[in-house]
Amino acid sequence: MEWHACLDEYEKLVIRMSTPRVVIDNAVCPTATLVKVDSARRHGILLDAVQVLTDMNLSIKKAYISSDGQWFMDVFHVTDLNGNKLTDESVISYIEQSLETTDPDRSHGFDGLTALELTGTDRVGLLSEVFAVLADLQCNVVDAKVWTHNGRIASLIYVKDCNSGSPIEDSQQIDRIEARLRNVLKGDNDIRSAKTSVSMAVTHTERRLHQMMFADRDYDRKPILQHKVDLPVVTVQNWVERGYSVVNVQCKDRTKLLFDVVCTLTDMQYVVFHATINTTGDKAYQEFYIRHSDGTPISSEPERQRVIQCLQAAVERRAYEGVRLELCTVDRQALLADVTRTFRENGLNVTRAEISTTRDMALNVFYVTDAIGNIADPKTIEAVRQKIGLGKLKVKELPLVYQEKVEREEQAVGVGGTVLLSLGSIVRRNLYNLGLIKSYS
Repeated sequence: MEWHACLDEYEKLVIRMSTPRVVIDNAVCPTATLVKVDSARRHGILLDAVQVLTDMNLSIKKAYISSDGQWFMDVFHVTDLNGNKLTDESVISYIEQSLETTDPDRSHGFDGLTALELTGTDRVGLLSEVFAVLADLQCNVVDAKVWTHNGRIASLIYVKDCNSGSPIEDSQQIDRIEARLRNVLKGDNDIRSAKTSVSMAVTHTERRLHQMMFADRDYDRKPILQHKVDLPVVTVQNWVERGYSVVNVQCKDRTKLLFDVVCTLTDMQYVVFHATINTTGDKAYQEFYIRHSDGTPISSEPERQRVIQCLQAAVERRAYEGVRLELCTVDRQALLADVTRTFRENGLNVTRAEISTTRDMALNVFYVTDAIGNIADPKTIEAVRQKIGLGKLKVKELPLVYQEKVEREEQAVGVGGTVLLSLGSIVRRNLYNLGLIKSYS
């Protein structure tokens, strides 16, 4: 670390204390790369670290988090989406640089774009109507993410003017965009809850989507479409002796799962003091020891139930529902309107979408079901592909970590009849080692 000549010793000490220290180790674990972070504790620091790793599409297979007084220490076991350790030096260097900054970049290349935030009641064909309005108003969609959950939809869409290529700043045009999109979202029965807003502010897209759906109270609504997913199991208990609330989450493992849970806890103003994350096969087990930002645990049954509902919703919002379709083609005006109209005309409902543009190429991912949330008929999928172009729209499998690596890891752990410890006992052992409790048995 290089110091500016005018800095005194005290200022240097403050910088050292506030800057996270990062160590990346490929030697300790045979199946994963270890990322170790320690720094002075502040609200949101765990989320910042997890966000850096998940934004790089890394899979967090295990993690140990602990806060001792005002100090924060955590270890992440990470792989790429194919289950391989990280060997690319440029990737390792980027992780180190990103984790060591105290002000992580959240723009993700969206500078110079106008952000549209939409929430409302989901229905078949809604996305087609939204993109048709934007095309008619000469808005070019550069990037977007769309989530649906419990009959609600939230979308963050980044656009620019089709003619000038600049962000949309004219107040009258902004008013027109908001009014027409609001009418689309309202439909026939969503007059009160449909919301639209236009912003030039830069934010982390997926965190903002969680915040939008949380504000929309999707966790407290009943689903309209009959989605069939493995429901997450969430429990919350108080550890009275230590003043913690203990949150356990068990569900099917997937990418960005830890981010979704930590993001929700952070935005609900809870602080994670200790946590243990583990995966076995395709199952994830997460345990968090939390308090309010004022240092108190969860204090009432309604609050406990609300935490359970919110964490279940956070896991479910990004659950893989339906067939994954990937569209790769030359970008053009009204491309998204045409593609999603074809989905609607064939009775396909979009449960989630990720839109991106690289130079002049559109790289889009859609998860689709039939109109009532069941797996779409393969014949319907093929008809849609024929209409859009077989070479442009392809059916893709979800990225999975190789099961053989998981099985080898389980066998290694099982040698000698090793007894698996519960997540709670592992965390209590960590607390014992730190001198915070007298016994962990």
